[in-house]
Amino acid sequence: MTKKITGKTKLLGVIGHPVEHSLSPVMHNAAIAQLGLDYVYLPFAIEPQNLEVAIAGFATVGVVGFSVTIPHKQAIIPLLSEITPLAQTIGAVNTVSRQNNKWVGTNTDIEGFIAPLQTTYKQDWSQKVAVILGNGGAARAVVAGCTQLGFAQIHVVGRNMQKLEEFRNSWSNSPLAEKFQVHQWEKLPELIPQANLLVNTTPIGMYPKVDESPLNVEEIANLPTGAIAYDLIYIPKPTQFLQQAQKQGAIAIDGLEMLVQQGVAALKIWLQQETLPVEVMRQALQNHLGLGK
Repeated sequence: MTKKITGKTKLLGVIGHPVEHSLSPVMHNAAIAQLGLDYVYLPFAIEPQNLEVAIAGFATVGVVGFSVTIPHKQAIIPLLSEITPLAQTIGAVNTVSRQNNKWVGTNTDIEGFIAPLQTTYKQDWSQKVAVILGNGGAARAVVAGCTQLGFAQIHVVGRNMQKLEEFRNSWSNSPLAEKFQVHQWEKLPELIPQANLLVNTTPIGMYPKVDESPLNVEEIANLPTGAIAYDLIYIPKPTQFLQQAQKQGAIAIDGLEMLVQQGVAALKIWLQQETLPVEVMRQALQNHLGLGK
């Protein structure tokens, strides 16, 4: 049945550039339909130079809330009245809601990232070591998530020393600064044998370079059996990185669950509802991606 849009329909959406590939509308509209609510969730392609005027326009037309994706996650911060301490710590916002005529920004990527590690793969992380590949925006949420889970050691590995230094320095005002170490790629042979959790936050392995992996066969060969390999990429399923890791006897988690769970966390904020049809959201994405069950 096609949804009837009326003058009362409330508006949610996602802003990014480009944004036509976003899977958020699939997932959120499935949840809204299941709940029988009069909302619609739309993608909005907004170029960086138009961000400020777009957000002002959203306020004028009464948008209830929106998701924020690349390249706006950091640029949006000065345009918001308030941002949560968590988003402040990471320096990135992925979820904005309208509260008391003000824009309030938060970050649900952390919640999304840690969800499978707190449920399906729950363990005592306080004796464990996390190794994070990459030092971009996604790595920030992963560092915060690993800190929240209480990892004994968190290692961030990158190829560019200058970017690694910038990454480290950008946390200098945060209590999280003490929680992790940064290393250059050459350090990986030492780090991988200790890893209980190995996370790929780089775009390597994503379409169109689906046959690439951030690690070569020799590097991943030292991953301990039973370690968890977590790729934030969800297409292809499984990525080359996860295929390699599974051959080593590792447990594989892809980014689809993170996408679902950060979406669930955002909808809870917008709809002010605690119980959401998570399975419906997951299934809608799987069907859309042709993954079946």
